[in-house]
Amino acid sequence: MIMKALLIIPTYNEIKNIDRIIRTVLSKAADLEVLVMDDNSPDGTADTVKALMQTEPRLHIIERPGKMGLGSAYVTGFKYALDQGYEFILEMDADFSHNPDDVPRLLEAAQKYDLVIGSRYSNGVNIVNWPFKRLMISYFASKYVRIITGMPIKDPTGGFKCFRRKVLEAIDLDKILSDGYAFQIEMNFKAWTKGFHVKEIPIVFTERTEGESKMSHKIVWEAVWMVWFLQFRKLLGKLH
Repeated sequence: MIMKALLIIPTYNEIKNIDRIIRTVLSKAADLEVLVMDDNSPDGTADTVKALMQTEPRLHIIERPGKMGLGSAYVTGFKYALDQGYEFILEMDADFSHNPDDVPRLLEAAQKYDLVIGSRYSNGVNIVNWPFKRLMISYFASKYVRIITGMPIKDPTGGFKCFRRKVLEAIDLDKILSDGYAFQIEMNFKAWTKGFHVKEIPIVFTERTEGESKMSHKIVWEAVWMVWFLQFRKLLGKLH
């Protein structure tokens, strides 16, 4: 039986996607609730969410004063989930790059595992509509992370996942340092080094068709140095 679950969706200018993604994911599981973390989107994303909240009690929103980053959005959402007693806490993008049909699969796997990752690379390469250059950067970045950290995770930068609450309770969320891809690496690394059971399930990732990508060179470089920092901290025995 699925226990109380919260799906966190960070948003910045997702007016073209937010209504449809919320309605779709809520239709996939009766026990699922959604928390939108909006960074003061100037396009009115938050207003759309609040309008939906008038008729949907499973929908929640936290509005932040500006664009503060993906990692801090998730950390704020994690703290909310823990305070409100959710057992399963999921991450998902707002742009349909993650298929809502896979949400029940993540929840099902989380009945047995502590962290479930929707993986683009656990069964070959399952990415649709990415330019070849971006695909190669992502694929070899994942290999780079595995080599440096030793994590047996084929898609360490993926942002479609489900944590059991005990994983988030064991991690000092106030000491999370990173955003973007590096945030996903850092959370996976801390869960893995603490001995939690991690499971990857294959998904198909589809590039967004509405709105604009939040990818930047800064996000990529943060991931490059973060893996060395995490490994260094691990060797010193200071990982929290």
